[in-house]
Amino acid sequence: MFITRLISGIVMLAGLVALFVFGDPYATIAFGLLSLIADYELMRVFKHEKDELGIVTMISVVVYYVLVFFGEEGYTVQLIATTMVILLIVYVIRYPKIRIEAVSQCFFAVVYAGILMSHIVFTRNLPQGAWLVWLIVMGSWGADTCAYCAGKLFGKHHFSELSPKKTIEGCVGGVLGAGLIAFGYSFFVPDMIWFPISPTIVFPVVVMISAVVSIFGDLAASAIKRNYDIKDYGHLIPGHGGVLDRFDSVIFVAPFVYYLLLLSTLLDLKG
Repeated sequence: MFITRLISGIVMLAGLVALFVFGDPYATIAFGLLSLIADYELMRVFKHEKDELGIVTMISVVVYYVLVFFGEEGYTVQLIATTMVILLIVYVIRYPKIRIEAVSQCFFAVVYAGILMSHIVFTRNLPQGAWLVWLIVMGSWGADTCAYCAGKLFGKHHFSELSPKKTIEGCVGGVLGAGLIAFGYSFFVPDMIWFPISPTIVFPVVVMISAVVSIFGDLAASAIKRNYDIKDYGHLIPGHGGVLDRFDSVIFVAPFVYYLLLLSTLLDLKG
């Protein structure tokens, strides 16, 4: 099991390196497919993968990434509104076989599995995004690795019932460890002329905030699995489960990294 998990992890990391280096159009296509798979995983959990509601959500995710592909993500609000209207039309037509809770589940899936993950692409498309996008990895998987190590060494106080192995000490260690990684990373990035804040300041701050968010991203995904009494969202990634099992914290972290970076461009702390 460990070897399988390790090999899968190496393959995923190699894939990310390639996507982050080459960028678009490969990144948009790849994460669009991952979002579609993640949406299907949620539809299967909610038991809508074969009905009209599930089909609407998957079409909505595809349309959204087509907009992203052509740089028209400004129409996202219109797409979200249209998706909600169509879901409600299906609800009315199929009433009473479909309950309003099903509409809420499917609308949630579009935003959670589709729109949140696309912020990885947005971050990669920023100026010098090939360097900035790694902050998402540090704030999610990097923090998770540091939290695991800190929890093993110092963990004593339980953090949440949603994760029996997660401790307060581990969470703190994950946040601090991720910040330290980001601080070290900041010395290797090229000069970011467009960026008014020194990377040695903004990178650790962005990653540490994101690391806190990643904790709740992981727990939110666990809560959904507990609500529906499942162990994994899927079996696509050997040793890791489904896309949502591996990218649960990444989905939460990506928007925070993207918007924190944009926010930081409005400040000037260099002098």
